[in-house]
Amino acid sequence: MQTEKIIDYIVNWLKDYAVNAKVNGFVIGVSGGIDSALTSTLCAKTGLDLLCVEMPIHQAPSQVSRAFNHISWLQNNFSNVSKIEVNLTPVFDSLIDALPKVENEEERFMSLANTRARLRMTTLYYFAALNKCLVAGTGNKVEDFGVGFYTKYGDGGVDLSPIADLLKSEVYELAKHLNVNQEIIDAAPTDGLWGDNRTDEDQIGASYPELEWAMKMNDMGKTKDDFTGRKQEVFNIYKRFNTANKHKMIPIPVCEIPNYLR
Repeated sequence: MQTEKIIDYIVNWLKDYAVNAKVNGFVIGVSGGIDSALTSTLCAKTGLDLLCVEMPIHQAPSQVSRAFNHISWLQNNFSNVSKIEVNLTPVFDSLIDALPKVENEEERFMSLANTRARLRMTTLYYFAALNKCLVAGTGNKVEDFGVGFYTKYGDGGVDLSPIADLLKSEVYELAKHLNVNQEIIDAAPTDGLWGDNRTDEDQIGASYPELEWAMKMNDMGKTKDDFTGRKQEVFNIYKRFNTANKHKMIPIPVCEIPNYLR
């Protein structure tokens, strides 16, 4: 992997896109995770305006501190970076109070988790419009096009995706090369939507290296019958998520009216 050349390529791609769109720069939600850390660093390297937004919603303190530490690191290294914190916890709680009650709270945990992501998306677009900027996405290739591990119209609601062609392992490689804080590199990947310490691996049932392997095998036309044991289990997990989340990876279906009905 030609790390330095890939970094330069993404930075130039970001800058060219923003200049052609006649905007001032980028807005990004910084979560304290590796993907947002890399993406924000790449955006900062364009020299264009970068607004880093921290949006806690009943967030684990460790996630908040990692996010602030990373933003501080960015500001110490790039003069074009600004930051703002928007505490969305009261907004989230007010929305829950306004929604109809349910008999079993556990039945709506996933809906509420996705609601967190969509509140953050709304906030990012508020600041993007205010500052004439683009919302930069932080999804990597495995999440966006492998298992679809993101919220539709939440963290999936962005203007451009600079790292969506990078595998998770490649994200780590670029982040290390750019000297992203070690605490972020060491932290277990998490979507931060649950208010606890559950990781991506806890939710998916497989690690990112395993998912990268399964994605490669699937692209090669392999089936579950080609594997046994843990490999078969991981391949099945990948296929299950890939199939269930396909609606996130393809254009919105349009009901096209036949000419003979017009």
